[in-house]
Amino acid sequence: MTITRLIAGRPVFARVALAAFLLMFGGAGSVWAAGNFPFDQELILDAAPMRPVKRVPVLNVAANGEATINLWCRTVPGRVDLTDGTIKIEPGPLPEALPTMMVDGQCTPARMQADQDLLAQLTRVTEWRKQGGIVVLVGPKTLKFRPSSN
Repeated sequence: MTITRLIAGRPVFARVALAAFLLMFGGAGSVWAAGNFPFDQELILDAAPMRPVKRVPVLNVAANGEATINLWCRTVPGRVDLTDGTIKIEPGPLPEALPTMMVDGQCTPARMQADQDLLAQLTRVTEWRKQGGIVVLVGPKTLKFRPSSN
């Protein structure tokens, strides 16, 4: 007995089953496709620290798409939309005020310029993939983030 024969006598059941299947697997495309994305983990930019401070940018994305982007000097909120292998990052505005808790050398002019540059790069990424344990963001410049080990 085939599925068509089983469903043929039950058109209402077939429609309901098809709708449930599409909702579970088709309508939830962004959640389904982004299933491998490491949500709620600190993703550390694979870059050498800008001395004298050891701070390196960190991206943290919640399953609902809300993000926190810790830059070289400052921190901004953001929104991340994931579908299949595509990604769109919309950071909030860069705050004018410097952090209230910072160490000497954290917000040098070079680091503040690096904040602006990294935000510009993040807004231009269009694809993401996992390569081993690394999250690779692809845009005009490829950015690699590794999950925090602590």
